[in-house]
Amino acid sequence: MSAPVLRARWLAGLAVTTTLSAILTGGSAALAASAAKEPALRICASTKEAPYSSGDGTGFENRIAASLAKAMGRKAEFVFTDKYAIYLVRDSLNAGACDVVVGVDVDDERMLTTDAIYRTGYVFVSREDRQFAGTKWEDAGRPDLGRFAIRFHGPGETILKYTGKWEDNAAYLYSLINFQSRRNSYNNVEAARLVSEVTSGEADLAIAFAPDVARYVKASGVPVRMQLIDNDIPRPDGKIVPLHYAQAIGVRKDDASLLAEINAALPKVRADIRRILEEEGIPLLPLGS
Repeated sequence: MSAPVLRARWLAGLAVTTTLSAILTGGSAALAASAAKEPALRICASTKEAPYSSGDGTGFENRIAASLAKAMGRKAEFVFTDKYAIYLVRDSLNAGACDVVVGVDVDDERMLTTDAIYRTGYVFVSREDRQFAGTKWEDAGRPDLGRFAIRFHGPGETILKYTGKWEDNAAYLYSLINFQSRRNSYNNVEAARLVSEVTSGEADLAIAFAPDVARYVKASGVPVRMQLIDNDIPRPDGKIVPLHYAQAIGVRKDDASLLAEINAALPKVRADIRRILEEEGIPLLPLGS
């Protein structure tokens, strides 16, 4: 083959290689630019609030947040803290470290809150072989029920006090947090412990917010029954302690634009949210109930 022909082929090959290189380089640059333009949804999250949130992202609220970010065309960016979730609003959201808190009451006055994403309530958890079928909070007062597992600072504590069961259970409950004081620090019973106390027979009954325990009830090797409590608690002053709650997503009070953006995206992810909650085993109530 003649030298001119070889040279022509070499030049043609060089041109093709150069063109391909330019295309690939340009494509990579375009992808990088696209990724750079994708805004983040900064999600406030705790590393120690299982089953809601955990550092490995397996909490069901972590999964809801990731699904929401995708529907909004944003990148989910979890801003984790080793503090308990009760501190997320004060120390993370309002401090500007992050922009969204998943799983707050719809009427939480500390934030602007979205439309409700689900509604559930407090439950009784008992061993199946006990055949406990109570659905009223007053059923905790039955004389055959002696020991109860609850988390502090909530309606479970109120139920025990109103049914005359608190005094006989206080020492046992404090043993579940190693007798640490609740006065100047947040100490509470781990959610999984509520179920294990029931399955081991240490507690006759657990009273808990359903999302706290549903995962552990579902995974229990001992057959366990979880029953929604269907009535609220009337206080002597005429006020009501509700036992059913609608959960939402919260943003800072000055971030109405982000609130509107989230509300606009919620219809796209409602089916996914329901799937995540059902996989978790959380009993759901109608949003308008």
